[in-house]
Amino acid sequence: MKRAFGLAAVLALTIGAMYLAQRRNRHDAVSASALVNLAADWQRDLTRVPMHLTRISDSEEMRIGDQLAQRYATPIRTAEDRALERYISEVGQQVTLHARRKLIWHFHLLADPSLINAFALPGGHIFVGSGLLDQLKSEDELAFVLGHEIEHVDHYHAAERVQIEAKLRHVDLDLAGQLLSIPMSLWQAGYSKDEESEADREGLRIAVASDYSSQGAVNLLERWVQLHREYVIHAETPTDELGQVAIEGLTGYFRSHPLPSERLAQAKEIIEQEHLATGKPLKPFHLAYEITIEAK
Repeated sequence: MKRAFGLAAVLALTIGAMYLAQRRNRHDAVSASALVNLAADWQRDLTRVPMHLTRISDSEEMRIGDQLAQRYATPIRTAEDRALERYISEVGQQVTLHARRKLIWHFHLLADPSLINAFALPGGHIFVGSGLLDQLKSEDELAFVLGHEIEHVDHYHAAERVQIEAKLRHVDLDLAGQLLSIPMSLWQAGYSKDEESEADREGLRIAVASDYSSQGAVNLLERWVQLHREYVIHAETPTDELGQVAIEGLTGYFRSHPLPSERLAQAKEIIEQEHLATGKPLKPFHLAYEITIEAK
């Protein structure tokens, strides 16, 4: 009886999702792009229906994220790194004001110049590698990067990932010892193409809502397109323009995200469709910190 009830609930939700999707888009202009996006969103929603029925609570998600963050966090040893982490947090907290979920958000620096990546944990923990920060040219680019990661939490991508991983590894999420067996590499591996695209779309929107220019996202993605070309060409024989450290860092980044050219095209499409301003002056990427020298 319970199994039949569960199947009926899934079927009802599926029909409801199809009905709402049709109503939500019935006034949109008909185009090939719109139809493709609608089909992708509809397929994504259907495949995630069972997870919606068994999703962990916000409080449980935050507990899991807190425990994982304690394991993954590394000591901040220099004044510059402390300033970087504070700066990431200030920008990130501003962007989270426009997130849908009202969580307690935390931002962490991983002081590793070879880590050209960022990732999100369930419950609102965002980690950024210093190698990725070295690639950024403006605060607006940072806001887009953080917005992308925030949306992986905001849309439950991270929560669903830990639930799926727990089932695959036979991990009891209530036991901290078992939970901590989940490696950090899982979160750096990225999500499905649909989820990464969703994080890009919504991350761009909340960054712009936070008073940042959409041009920041365009600039960063254009640079990723160029770096991807250099990476493909020079991965085996690094040149001065793209050294070995950058090659190793970009390997993980490009493997965990859709093609930069696809991400750029989507960003430009959203900017055009939603009339997002690109002429707003970019905010400089800046740090301010003090170094105290103790007298001997």
